[in-house]
Amino acid sequence: MRVNPDIFKAYDIRGIYPQDLDEEISYKIGRAFVEYTKAQEVVVGQDMRLSSPQLLKALTKGIIDQGADVLNIGLISIDCLYFTVGHYKYEGGIMITASHNPKDYNGFKMVKREAEIIRGTEIYKWFKKADFPQVKNRGKIHHKDIWQDYLNHIFSFVDLKKIKPFKVVVDAGNGMAGKVIPLLELKLPIEIIPLNFRLDGNFPNHPSNPLAEGAAIQVSQAVKDRGADFGFIFDGDTDRIFLIDELGNFVKADITLLFLAKHFLEKNPGAGIVYNLICSHSVPEFIKKWGGRTIRTAVGYVNIRKGMEENNGIFGGELSAHYCFRDNFYSDSGFIAFLILLQLISESDKKVSKMVSQLTPYVKAPEVNLEIENKEKVLTKTKEKYSDGKQDFLDGVTVEYKDWWFNLRLSNTEPLIRLVVEAKTKELMEKKKKEIIEFIKKI
Repeated sequence: MRVNPDIFKAYDIRGIYPQDLDEEISYKIGRAFVEYTKAQEVVVGQDMRLSSPQLLKALTKGIIDQGADVLNIGLISIDCLYFTVGHYKYEGGIMITASHNPKDYNGFKMVKREAEIIRGTEIYKWFKKADFPQVKNRGKIHHKDIWQDYLNHIFSFVDLKKIKPFKVVVDAGNGMAGKVIPLLELKLPIEIIPLNFRLDGNFPNHPSNPLAEGAAIQVSQAVKDRGADFGFIFDGDTDRIFLIDELGNFVKADITLLFLAKHFLEKNPGAGIVYNLICSHSVPEFIKKWGGRTIRTAVGYVNIRKGMEENNGIFGGELSAHYCFRDNFYSDSGFIAFLILLQLISESDKKVSKMVSQLTPYVKAPEVNLEIENKEKVLTKTKEKYSDGKQDFLDGVTVEYKDWWFNLRLSNTEPLIRLVVEAKTKELMEKKKKEIIEFIKKI
């Protein structure tokens, strides 16, 4: 079997079907997962992607051939997997999903006990084995309906009586939010205007990644046309959620992080809040102002979770709109974030746009991605050029000055170098962004 090792990534397994990822590989991943975790029962689920049923069938066969039982929880959002493994105390779980990637992709998100993330690179060490030990007894397949327990869990984060009867646009992007939001709507006092709720792995209306060019146009227009109070857009497996204000503007995820952080700090004074280093400097400043304890991490959902666990954090988030909750097995959930946002906006007497403006004293450019051949050389030369600033190397290089700062780091998942620049004024931000990009291109 010829396998592209690049599909085994820092956080999961992901590749193009069937070019990089097919049924044979899925079967072997099932066997490798059991060998690695020593699980006697593995929770499995899938998203709506076109190849998910085939890959799930092969994965299931691999798991039971290796002697473990399979607990199939069906068509789910990713936080259902985290909930099932964490709440019922199973030994491991796998969801067939490629999250927000284009339709040709598929993959595996994997967890072990306590819903702890398993990296794709960890599984690859076992996957490479030429053969696996023979087992005396094959596993069996069971099915479980987790929905009522799951709904009870996520609703435990809010007080439904405090949620106002808003008019809210929700764009499911033909992803798994199209299945879950209708279940939440039954208990909510809000009017939901649904966009793209039909599950469709072709993603016929816009890319599954809310940050992709043009992806948010439809929800933004609908908020304005329908006179909605605000809106939301989810990615394919629903671990990421973005807020749209009443004017149709995309709210940056680090500002939404601040909304959520304030909610938790009001209920838990002095609690630890995790954020990654490319968030706006307004994030740690406001957290400290509100009496919270700041916990700064490298970029990546796994790092946010680790930062919470190791530093007793109650909540954490990042610029890609993953929001993690201590009381959700330290895992992320777009739907818990959705419910809390409904409550905290209800408790405010301000429009969402006004709430945002009060938390944005700086101007930050959207992340710039540059294809560079010699990425390490670029990092080294950049450190040298900006050596007069305050530097740290938690993730790539971050350089701080009095009126501006930037971070330059290597992508964990793509052959790119990423640049983030923030300043006190738009003019200074644009000037410094241009300066750095031109410098990098000359290296």
